[in-house]
Amino acid sequence: MKLLDRALDLLFPPKCPFCQTVLEEPGDPVCPACQKSLPWLLGRAGERKVDFTRGCCSPLAYGGAVREAVHRYKFSGVRAYARPFGLLMAQCVQDRPEIIPDVVTWAPLSRKRRRERGYDQGELLARAMAERLKLPAAATLVKARHTRPQSGLDSAEARRANALGAYALLSGVEVAGKRVLLADDVVTSGATLSECARTLLEAGAAEVWCVTLAQARPS
Repeated sequence: MKLLDRALDLLFPPKCPFCQTVLEEPGDPVCPACQKSLPWLLGRAGERKVDFTRGCCSPLAYGGAVREAVHRYKFSGVRAYARPFGLLMAQCVQDRPEIIPDVVTWAPLSRKRRRERGYDQGELLARAMAERLKLPAAATLVKARHTRPQSGLDSAEARRANALGAYALLSGVEVAGKRVLLADDVVTSGATLSECARTLLEAGAAEVWCVTLAQARPS
């Protein structure tokens, strides 16, 4: 697989997901210029309280080049961004030794939206991050009902109402006693992550931590 990856890198050189310039080092998640200029969230600035969780961390603020990159990843089919995004999220977790997960999971799309998009962006992020962290990644939740996109809702109250009861434990999944790391692309109000965490705790999970690529401020 590594030989294949190197061959693909020669044919299709990896690009920085934020400025789309070819990376000097194919294994790096971002280019040197973006490493300096992106809106990094350092220390406590990258932490958010999310109901039913021990906390949520994010390496970047949501806006500008970060927002544009996330939109290309989610809506323009650029699945390759999952790897660099996952590496940044993994580093965010590694910088916080209090996060000691047993398994990585994600906030899933509904069947309808996954069919439209062709992939679940949260799943790809979770799997890329888990590979770097040397942890198992597993589906634990299912979207029990199709909801409006959270990004189209203006208030935190509307987001919470939209997410309420939207998730259920996947049939046959056992999370009792496990420390779960829940991944998503962006946290705004935290409503989606909160509802997912509540479902996991009700199923017996010992604790839930969250990590996202970026953090937006709720309106």
